[in-house]
Amino acid sequence: MTQKELLYVEDAIGHEKNMIAICKETVRCLQDEKLKSFLEKEIKKHEKMQEKLLNMLEVKANE
Repeated sequence: MTQKELLYVEDAIGHEKNMIAICKETVRCLQDEKLKSFLEKEIKKHEKMQEKLLNMLEVKANE
């Protein structure tokens, strides 16, 4: 993996982290249970993607 590709992955991890934080903050402010449920699913989706990206970096680091 090139340095440029690593930077792209690092950026993607940052974007996922940011989306998780935004969704969590929004959930705290909402009263509508359907919207909360939707955002909680989105949080899980972004956490899974962040984990996949981190695992990919870990695999590359151990090669």
